[in-house]
Amino acid sequence: MSKGLPKRSEDYSLWYNELVKRADLAENAPVRGCMIIKPYGYSIWEKMQAVLDKMFKETGHSNAYFPLFIPKSYLSKEASHVDGFAKECAVVTHYRLKNDESGKGIIVDPEAKLDEELIVRPTSETVIWNTYKTWIQSHRDLPLLINQWANVVRWEMRTRLFLRTTEFLWQEGHTAHSTKQEAIEETERMLDVYATFAQKYMALPVHRGIKSANERFAGAEETYCIEALMQDGKALQAGTSHFLGQNFAKAFDVKFAAKEGGLEYVWGTSWGVSTRLMGALIMAHSDDEGLVLPPLLAPIQVVIVPIFKTAEQLDLIEEKLKPIIAELKSKDISVKFDHSDKYSPGFKFAEYELKGVPLRVAIGARDIENGTVELARRDTKEKTTVPQDGLANRIVELLEEIQTNIYKKAFDFRQANTLIADDYATFKKMLDETPGFILAHWDGTPETEEKIKEETKATIRCIPLDVTSESGVCMVTGKPSARRVLFARAY
Repeated sequence: MSKGLPKRSEDYSLWYNELVKRADLAENAPVRGCMIIKPYGYSIWEKMQAVLDKMFKETGHSNAYFPLFIPKSYLSKEASHVDGFAKECAVVTHYRLKNDESGKGIIVDPEAKLDEELIVRPTSETVIWNTYKTWIQSHRDLPLLINQWANVVRWEMRTRLFLRTTEFLWQEGHTAHSTKQEAIEETERMLDVYATFAQKYMALPVHRGIKSANERFAGAEETYCIEALMQDGKALQAGTSHFLGQNFAKAFDVKFAAKEGGLEYVWGTSWGVSTRLMGALIMAHSDDEGLVLPPLLAPIQVVIVPIFKTAEQLDLIEEKLKPIIAELKSKDISVKFDHSDKYSPGFKFAEYELKGVPLRVAIGARDIENGTVELARRDTKEKTTVPQDGLANRIVELLEEIQTNIYKKAFDFRQANTLIADDYATFKKMLDETPGFILAHWDGTPETEEKIKEETKATIRCIPLDVTSESGVCMVTGKPSARRVLFARAY
C-alpha cells in the first residue's frame, strides 16, 4: 500500500520506481532492462491505444504490421539512420541451439550461422520503405498512410520502467506523399494529434516545437516534438513527428509515376509515441499517496465501496445501487463495485487511492436510510456527502471537473516553472536552484548547443512553435538570435 512510499521531495527517482511497482503497473523482467507490464498498467496503455488508434483512423490512416527482424544491409542504405541507431541495435547471428556435448546445457550451434545478420527492430523505416518500393508505382497510390502497433528493441545501459527500457511498446506511423508540402502538412498534422491527445486525455500540457539539428531523428530533415514538464523540473519528450524528405525514398529507390509524366521520388514522414507516455502520466500528476489518473484514461473511473456488517445490509446496498451503476455504464463510465469481504473499507480506500481511481463512492446502511452517499475525489482528496437522487449525473460532472483540474494543476506548475534567462550565469543558476523550462537565446550553432549541454547537462528541448519570442543575442556567444528556445534537463 501507500504506507512507506518515498516522498517526491526527498527522492523523486525512488518515489517513481516504488510507485510503479506498488501500484501494480509494471515490474522488472528477468532480462536486464526489460519490463513486465502488469494487467493494471496494461489496461491504462490499452485506453491510450484505443484513443490514439481512433484519432489515427479519423485522419485517414490504416494499421499494418511489419517484421520484427530487419536484414542488416537495410540499415546501411541510409547513412545517417545507421549512425543514429548502430550503438543501440540487438543483432541475431544464429538460428539454432544444440546440447552441449559436455552435458552443461545448451550452446549456440556454430553451423547455424545466418548468411546475413538480422537486426531486432529498433524502428521500422528501413523495412517499411523497402516494402513501399513494391506498393507504390503511381501517383494514384499516394498518399500511403500506414501505422503499426509494435514492440521495438534499443539496447539501453541505464534503464527505468516505462521511461527508458530495452524493449518497449509503441506505434509508428510511416507515410508516403507525392509532394513535399503534403508530407510537411502530414508531419504537422500528426504533431497536432499527439498534442491534442496529451492535453485532452492525459491532462498534460505540452509545448509543440522543432528539434535542433543535434537532436533531430537520424535520417530526418526535420523533427517536430511535444515536450512536457515533470514535477521534478525535468522535461520529457512525449512524442515526435519526422519530416523525412526524400531520404528513405532515395535510399530504397521508391519512385512514382507523376501525374504530369516521368518518375519522381516520394516524400516521407514517420511519427510515434510509446509506453514512455505511461511514465509521463505518472510523473506529471501523482503524489506521495500514489497515482493520480485523469478520468479519461483511468481503467476504473469510479469505485463503489459498500460498508456493511451483514449480508442483508450488503444486499440492500447492492439493490439500491443497481440502477445507478447501470446508468453510469450507459454513459460509458467504468465502475467497480467492490463488495469483497477480504479487506476492510479502510484498506480498500488506501488501495484505490494508491491506484489513482479518480472518484470513490462509500455507502453504508445509514446512508441508505438517509438517501446519501459519500464521494471522495482523488485529485483534491475532498469528501462530500450528496443525495443518491441524481447521483449518476453528479458523478459524470465530477469526473469532468477532475479531468479539468488535473490539467490546470499541471499547467499552473509548468507556468510557475518556466523562466527566462538573458545571460549564461543566470541560466546556470536557474537550472540548479529552480529546475524547469528556461527560455533563452541561442546563436543557432551546434557548437554552442554542445557547449551548453556539456557544461550544464541541459539540452534544447525544442524551438517552440507556441511561444511568442523576440529576437536578441545568444546568452553564451553574444551573437544574433532570431528567437528564444526551450532549454531543460531531461529524461
